[in-house]
Amino acid sequence: MSSHSFDLIGVGNPIMDLLALVPEKFLTDHVAGEKGGMVLVDDGDIVQLVAKLGGNIAVTPGGSAANATIGAARLGLRTTYLGKIGGDITARQYRENFSAAGGDASRFKHAMLPNGRCLSLITPDGQRTMRTHLGAAMTLSPDEIQPTDFAGVRHAHIEGYLMFNPALAEKVVRTARAAGCTISIDLSSFEVVNLTRDWILAQLDAGVDVLFANEDEIKALYQTDRPYDELARQLADHGGIGAVKMGKDGAWLARDRQLHRVEAVSVPRVTDTTGAGDAWAAGFLYGFLRGYPLPACGALGSLLGAETVQHLGPVIPDMHWPRLRKHAETLAQG
Repeated sequence: MSSHSFDLIGVGNPIMDLLALVPEKFLTDHVAGEKGGMVLVDDGDIVQLVAKLGGNIAVTPGGSAANATIGAARLGLRTTYLGKIGGDITARQYRENFSAAGGDASRFKHAMLPNGRCLSLITPDGQRTMRTHLGAAMTLSPDEIQPTDFAGVRHAHIEGYLMFNPALAEKVVRTARAAGCTISIDLSSFEVVNLTRDWILAQLDAGVDVLFANEDEIKALYQTDRPYDELARQLADHGGIGAVKMGKDGAWLARDRQLHRVEAVSVPRVTDTTGAGDAWAAGFLYGFLRGYPLPACGALGSLLGAETVQHLGPVIPDMHWPRLRKHAETLAQG
């Protein structure tokens, strides 16, 4: 039995997601920037876009590391979370949802401000284009990060969006390492990588146990169009596990001299890719922290990612979790 109180702490921005299905023309007419990315905006910008949508918006708790942490909790890990929520009803709903999913909410920070929220615009191909106002989450400062936040925690999973505040990201990683945590980082967005590439590479050299990247993120990190298996190997050359996710084309996993192709789980229809990468990380980290072989970790990540894209938003409905947990147990038995 582990001496740790928690298997996993997620670190990031606890954001409430606003989800809307839109035609391609809505992006062309109303949204600046590249399709499929994430851009930080003022709350007023979200208000204007919501007004143009004219209703039909679903609301669900989100945030990259939070999604992964909740998914890991639903599989059976003991999880907690470090991030700052607001003082409004949205924040209360967010905390209640996290607890109801099986996560420990005692390490949230608080501010008397509106909770952060993200508008996710989902086109018919399942791609999501995000506009985010961090709200209270944006006010988390390096001075608030304390050794007690990571006490009794085995592994820290850090979302890339935290790197928009380099001093905060640095304090989180340094404090987690000092507490003896193993570390995973999800790059989260190619915009993140473009802004913080040097810092990410420095962290890889300092020691990151698992790094998750999708196709756009890994290309931005190494500034090359080389094949994804080679890029996964390049990640592993830093000393940890490289996980390069390719959506419907599966993933590559590399560690030391090992290289594994993970096949995607086919689905009848893609509804929404929001949270799919986070679910993939949740499945992988569950297997990783349970000591599964690397291919089994990837297979469980692929299963959770495939389940997520069949539903609107990052939340897998309750009815599916018994089957997913049973599959996780099967992978453990080989």
